Amino acid sequence: MKKLRTFLGYTILVAIAVSMIYPFIAMVNLSFAEENSIFMQTSKLFYGNLTVDNYKNVLNEIPLVRYFLNSLIVASITTLGQVIFAALAGYAFARLKFKFKNALFLIILITMLIPPQVNIIPLFFLMRELNMINTYSALILPGLFGGLGIFMMRQYFLGLPKDLEESAKIDGCNIFETFFKIALPLAMPTVATLALFTFVTTWNSFMWPLIVTNTESMRTLPVGLAIFKGSFREVTLWGQLLACSVICTIPVIGVFLVGKRFFIQDILQGGVKE
Repeated sequence: MKKLRTFLGYTILVAIAVSMIYPFIAMVNLSFAEENSIFMQTSKLFYGNLTVDNYKNVLNEIPLVRYFLNSLIVASITTLGQVIFAALAGYAFARLKFKFKNALFLIILITMLIPPQVNIIPLFFLMRELNMINTYSALILPGLFGGLGIFMMRQYFLGLPKDLEESAKIDGCNIFETFFKIALPLAMPTVATLALFTFVTTWNSFMWPLIVTNTESMRTLPVGLAIFKGSFREVTLWGQLLACSVICTIPVIGVFLVGKRFFIQDILQGGVKE
């Protein structure tokens, strides 16, 4: 009976995995299909007559490389800043004692309840007053701080045993050395999770980049692709859209592959590393 339950469980998991990965495989497959034969190949898992014309055409029609680089720069810097600030703030709320600590953390939690759309207009006027419209600063600065990241890091640091940190203090480490040499390495699974969420969210961001950018050279990939799709008049070039979609997913998959080993890293294994 136990083996039967295990078999059924794995069967269900495999079926779910196949149902989720099939659309991605179909997207990659059809991005290499000829434009006039895309809807004739949807039932095939692999399209035989491969062509890169869709990729060539989209690169010639829009500055896709520029859009890609803009999104990569914004997402990378935002992710790095979010992780650094969230880790430092989370450790401070978890380990340090200072005045109004609980009140400040409550305010941070309240910010998580406010929809991002509510902040768009005030942020836009603030960026305009600072002369940051249509700059990388306007795209990056609002995403450097987030209540979710601070909450995640604080909860993780609260669960860490204090013995290692106390041993480091006995050995002469100050608060920063304790954080960077002991606490932060142990928190890498949470850091990787936060980095992945931040990168994907920033990479897919559409509304804010659409508002604060007004030139083609500063547009991010989601905005550029939306404008490209809106430029279709008589017929939709599905092949080129699929090619753009494949290009959009490459960085996200890369970030996941780089960070996946941290997702299964055990806290005790990190504690005994030399």
